[in-house]
Amino acid sequence: MSIPNIIVVSKKERMIDTIQLRKILSANIKERRKKLGISQEKLAEMADISIQMVNSIEGHRAWVSDKTLIALSNALGVEVFQLFTPSIENKQQDHRSLPSHLLLKLRQDIKADLNADVDMHFERLFSMNLQN
Repeated sequence: MSIPNIIVVSKKERMIDTIQLRKILSANIKERRKKLGISQEKLAEMADISIQMVNSIEGHRAWVSDKTLIALSNALGVEVFQLFTPSIENKQQDHRSLPSHLLLKLRQDIKADLNADVDMHFERLFSMNLQN
């Protein structure tokens, strides 16, 4: 997944930068984790990642791979695109919230990338089963 292609509208004008996107992701992960009443340690265990990684993501110091996004979304019981959608509270606090057309584009791109990854995974499983 190529984030600059998703978030850059033109070279002259950026609608959102990677720092803002990390903040949205970290806020949503932290908010959902707390709503579920689980610790960073428990989330790390559920997603099979390190506690340090959870801490770095929530502190918007680290970016995540598609596999980590999937693991976190599964552990938190949400769709991946929901981790990038500003919550209502965040929208009220952030006057530079994402325009809806960018959110839609982001959602479509993430879904397309995830669908391609899932298709590739199942094709490999299917081909391995045929060989056996």
